[in-house]
Amino acid sequence: MGNRNTTQSTTTPPPHQPPQTTVKPSPPTKQPPPPRSPLIGRILGKPIQDVRATYTFHKELGRGQFGVTYLITHKSTHKQYACKSIATRKLINKDDIEDVRREVQIMYHLTGHKNVVELIATFEDQHSVNLVMELCGGGELFDRIIAKGHYSERAAAEMCRQMVTVVHYCHSMGVMHRDLKPENFLLLSSDEDSPLKATDFGLSVFFKPGDVFTDLVGSAYYVAPEVLNRNYGAEADVWSAGVILYILLSGVPPFWGETEQGIFNEIRRGHLDFASAPWPSISSSAKDLVKKMLYYDPKERISAAEVLNHPWMREDGDASDKLIDIAVLTRMKQFRAMNKLKRVALKVIAENLSEEEIIGLKEMFKSIDTDNSGTITYVELKDGLRKLGTKLSESEVKQLIEGADVDGDGSIDYIEFITATMHLNRVEREDHLYKAFEYFDKDKSGFITRDELVHALKQYNMGDEKTIKEIIDEVDTDNDGRINYDEFAAMMRQGNPEFVTNRRRK
Repeated sequence: MGNRNTTQSTTTPPPHQPPQTTVKPSPPTKQPPPPRSPLIGRILGKPIQDVRATYTFHKELGRGQFGVTYLITHKSTHKQYACKSIATRKLINKDDIEDVRREVQIMYHLTGHKNVVELIATFEDQHSVNLVMELCGGGELFDRIIAKGHYSERAAAEMCRQMVTVVHYCHSMGVMHRDLKPENFLLLSSDEDSPLKATDFGLSVFFKPGDVFTDLVGSAYYVAPEVLNRNYGAEADVWSAGVILYILLSGVPPFWGETEQGIFNEIRRGHLDFASAPWPSISSSAKDLVKKMLYYDPKERISAAEVLNHPWMREDGDASDKLIDIAVLTRMKQFRAMNKLKRVALKVIAENLSEEEIIGLKEMFKSIDTDNSGTITYVELKDGLRKLGTKLSESEVKQLIEGADVDGDGSIDYIEFITATMHLNRVEREDHLYKAFEYFDKDKSGFITRDELVHALKQYNMGDEKTIKEIIDEVDTDNDGRINYDEFAAMMRQGNPEFVTNRRRK
């Protein structure tokens, strides 16, 4: 390398040679520094991001053991949300970190249900983990109970139905809440008929039918006797909901003591007081349901699905004998009814979801795939759905297998299962939609041509003339013989009842 200050000079050449000029050496080219890899947060394991760059923080809405919840506003849309900020310095041991990770995973897994607080986004910076959630402006159910004293039977039934709908949804999705109490149900608005939203999944866990838990968790008044005996399963959630129903109807908890130990002693004794006011004036049907939800032996206790079918809980006339469809089954049925382009597009979206968004479905897949082969067979699907509380005929199970089996090999692999059972709000995200569109639009022309459609669907044994014609007839609304991005996006969003509900609410 020449010296930066060398000046240009001319030397006298030897005879018969042309003059030579010594050219000033170029300064060394300054290389750009190598790109810095983003800092990864130690809790969520994703790149560090400042939540305050996207949202403005306002007043405090509440606080718990690890975190503070704030009212926040999105800087560009001006939409208000709640943000639970968990200080990372308080997350000292491995269990604390695992609890936060699991809370995020479970909220993503349950998102989209009308009675579950929706998780919008997660951020981690140097000081905190931030969970951005939909804002529930009506406050806690607990405060409303205190203000009202107790509810009419009709109002109590409506409240209880929403709570037990959440319990049934959680259990059918392989989640146990483990901390059901009025403080963990929020009201979406201050309206008298505001919907309830379950929140705080910090103690929740994934479970498979038959799993037994031994850790003592929950809140004193609402904890089931088998939890105190450190030998319990999902039935403990129904007990907690039964305690809340007792309080809704009477204004007082069923098991009371001066100390925590005193409360535990009363729970173990299991005596229910139906003699004190207002119980003599409460219907025998309401009391029957409370007794069944607070049955001491968990094996004999009523299930969440049975609570929803109890005569006292009926919405219109007599309780139906029809089993309530579990979420996974509803989604598989919806998937089966979709056109083949949409099925393949959803598979592309499923392949690009983050681990935290699909870990719940991964757990469900593992619990159904009993031989750990990596695929779900007809027998495994039939048994798995039966364990989750749904009986189907042989032809119905076959139809579900055929619907979800995108590659046509007769069984459902892991990605096919995620594709058929993921919540359709995943489709809302523009980046997911665009990635799926790009998968088909190989030449990046901005259109999916007939040839591109044939090529993509043939990989899944779907590219026959009839299928291609049906898809183009259905999706190509401007009749130019190809599918542009807007037509593709409209098709992906069409007929998604979950998507429409979410859109309207937003």
